[in-house]
Amino acid sequence: MTAMGFFKSKYEKELDGIIADININMNNNYKDNAQAGLRRFDERLEELLLQGLLKEKAAREYKRQLSSFKEKMKGYTHKDQLKNWG
Repeated sequence: MTAMGFFKSKYEKELDGIIADININMNNNYKDNAQAGLRRFDERLEELLLQGLLKEKAAREYKRQLSSFKEKMKGYTHKDQLKNWG
């Protein structure tokens, strides 16, 4: 979005932190944690949108990111996670 995030609002930085956690959990195959992060991201994004605390461009980008995460996590189950262990 903006140059290295220098001009991001505290709300955008908060959402970026949640996104970073989701990505770490997805990369490490921690599916339960990734799904919990997705729920947190979805809920917090909705709150910020309802309160009008995100700029339009940022809101569009976060909605796109939310859709992308939801698509990637389709079919994530604890059973799949256990199958990959050991």
